[in-house]
Amino acid sequence: MDDREAIRELYREYWRYMIDKDVRNLKRLMADDYVLMHMTGVQQSRETFLSGLKDGTFNYYSAEHESIEVTVNGDTARMIGKSRVTAAVYGGRISSWKLRGDFTLRKENGAWLMTGSKASAY
Repeated sequence: MDDREAIRELYREYWRYMIDKDVRNLKRLMADDYVLMHMTGVQQSRETFLSGLKDGTFNYYSAEHESIEVTVNGDTARMIGKSRVTAAVYGGRISSWKLRGDFTLRKENGAWLMTGSKASAY
């Protein structure tokens, strides 16, 4: 599997783990310095985000991937994933969004890790 396909698979795993609330495996995909920027502009560290997933602040029910674009530049990469996501966040109702995730990644010890992501609608 080449780097681009490995990163695409990382994106698919990311969503499976989000839906399953599999915090242990999600943490494995994220660098220690991972930062998420929500659609609202709120930024969260890896630990804060995973805590919110665990405590029910963020609930993801499905994700259908429309596209996963990957650009690799040595040991860094950028990925843009576009998915139709069904979720309930911050106590809101279950809703569906066309969610775009702009991810940055770096290769550490031969494995790709997510270093950041920014969510927006498309």
